[in-house]
Amino acid sequence: MRTTAPLLAPIFRSEGQARLLAALLLGGDELSISDAADRAHLAYPTAHREVARLLDAGILEERKVGRMRLLRANVNSPLTAPLRDILLVSTGPVVLLAEALVGIPGIEAAFLYGSFAARMRGIEGPAPHDVDLMVLGSPDAAQVYAACARVEEMVHRPVNPTVMSGDEFRGQSGFLSEVRSGPAIPVIGELPW
Repeated sequence: MRTTAPLLAPIFRSEGQARLLAALLLGGDELSISDAADRAHLAYPTAHREVARLLDAGILEERKVGRMRLLRANVNSPLTAPLRDILLVSTGPVVLLAEALVGIPGIEAAFLYGSFAARMRGIEGPAPHDVDLMVLGSPDAAQVYAACARVEEMVHRPVNPTVMSGDEFRGQSGFLSEVRSGPAIPVIGELPW
């Protein structure tokens, strides 16, 4: 299934291509094609075709371990650094926040909401000025704020975390109704509705 160009970075051919590039260029791990497809939420054949293009362009390099092909960014390509910069501000918050938050105890789920999530979901509107993050569970709020501050510096946009328990999130308020009915992008775990 072909997807449209992403609103946050319409220079990419498709939303899927942008997600795959983010998974491969922003994370520090070597990934198999299957792992990259899973992280980018793409079908394996689509990821396989995109990986072939990226290898041909020299943006990725691969290492074979037995029958497995492990992929990583080609740091010697003149395209890699500029692509990373674009990805950091367009799709980077999801990848970087997942990496920054995953080690914090007490987080049950985390997701983006608001205008940034809307643009990632293809809902037209003005470019977002910040990234709204909902963190559910009982983490140390100071650790969450510190992680968000680190990501904020990398993506050049304010990251605004809201931390609440699952019970608080299931409560009733105008704000929570708006969050639950609006677009959201999972960062850790599943969306809680």
